[in-house]
Amino acid sequence: MDVTRRKALTAGALGALGTAGLAATAGTAQAATTAPDRPPQGAGRGAALIGPANGDTLHVASFNIRVDIGAPAGSDDSWTDRLPVLAEFLAVEQPTVLGVQEALYEQVKQVDAALPAHYDSIGLGRQGGSEDEFCSIHFDADRLEPLAFDHFWLSDTPHVIGSVTWGNAVVRMVSWVRMADRRTGVEFVVANTHFDHVSEYSRVRSAELLRDRVRDVAGDDPVLVLGDFNSPAGGGGAYDVLVDDGLVDTWNTGRRLTPEWGTFPNYGDPVDGGDRIDWILTGGDAVTREVALNPFRIDGRYPSDHLPVQALVDLGRA
Repeated sequence: MDVTRRKALTAGALGALGTAGLAATAGTAQAATTAPDRPPQGAGRGAALIGPANGDTLHVASFNIRVDIGAPAGSDDSWTDRLPVLAEFLAVEQPTVLGVQEALYEQVKQVDAALPAHYDSIGLGRQGGSEDEFCSIHFDADRLEPLAFDHFWLSDTPHVIGSVTWGNAVVRMVSWVRMADRRTGVEFVVANTHFDHVSEYSRVRSAELLRDRVRDVAGDDPVLVLGDFNSPAGGGGAYDVLVDDGLVDTWNTGRRLTPEWGTFPNYGDPVDGGDRIDWILTGGDAVTREVALNPFRIDGRYPSDHLPVQALVDLGRA
């Protein structure tokens, strides 16, 4: 079955979060509330940059959480050490829609466990079933009703699970969900992806396929496209394919709550003016109110080698 469900979480996933989380959240949490030059310092739970959505708006986030490679405790890459920080970030921000990249199945379950109990998720491993990394979509199921979903692979044979034809270094895919907002009556489509990190040709072809498929499934309805595109915003290639043909970069339209940092600081301090390779794009009648690149950390520990991208988006009313 290709739907990951919060109700089916194992006790092991919850336990792994709980023990580590108590130890880490006793420390210091940081989250930018203005536009500082460096990640801010503060005591206690950090103030949310955007936080739970109010009114008709949706809080949308995209986050490459960095795959668990089994790195030893104490190292920057240690998932054991990073998970409690990620859990605290999710507890503070509570995005209405969250697209996660690089998550193994166990990590998908742990993200689910960190979100409020009324959240749900949809995803599929890029090798099929629970195998390999997910581009999972997590959402507030009290507010949003999934109407349809599917997955396709970034290749010349997009319906063939695990297919690679464009010189990708690894298998790449897209997961999408059509949702109805119970509060506003609006139907919209969310697509989440992770483009190849080696092949520029693959990234451009992937952008073309993503653009065409999203257009097919969304029609005239609003669209949210989330992902790690491994390509700098404004740098041509995949970005131009997507943005020049109807999609809008939320960073260029919403009120910016942070500087334009690069989104891959690799566990270091974010770099002003660095490459912004993680994006939230919108289409249709979506209007971006606020946008941020969040340097959230606890006692110097970041939850990932990427920064999460967040946007407050208004899709209007049906």
